[in-house]
Amino acid sequence: MSLPAVAVSQTPEDKFREYLASRETPQRFTDQQRELLAHVFARHSHFHAEELIDNLKNAGKSVSRATVYRTLSKLVDAGLLRRIELGERTVFDHDYGYPAHDHLVCEQCHSMTEFQSEELEALLEKVASLNRFRPAGHTLVIRGVCAACNAARAAKPRLVM
Repeated sequence: MSLPAVAVSQTPEDKFREYLASRETPQRFTDQQRELLAHVFARHSHFHAEELIDNLKNAGKSVSRATVYRTLSKLVDAGLLRRIELGERTVFDHDYGYPAHDHLVCEQCHSMTEFQSEELEALLEKVASLNRFRPAGHTLVIRGVCAACNAARAAKPRLVM
């Protein structure tokens, strides 16, 4: 399922500039950050830091590894990206300009499927309300085996002894 973008009041660059300016010690918006931000928001996909570094290099962009890691952390803090911890892997997902959603992660091929569920959202709101809890957000990752990996496993011949 591919999620459609939603209307936002600012571009990702404007939102990030605002975040940098509002910090206790305001920071400048660098050319490397601009390159990285444009690359990340050119398409909606999940990615990990090393994959982003390789993609930037292949696109002829000169962004240092340290800048990539620092900027990804700032983009998460600014509310533009969401960090999803998957055991030893960390992937990033757009959190700005896309509707709230959750993920199904295949433990074999590492594919990620996005999904939305009104029923799940209502249940989470009910649980929070019952506990007098004001949620700021959530990240739900359901781990398992995707349909393609299940089909491949079922298609393998079994040894008979």
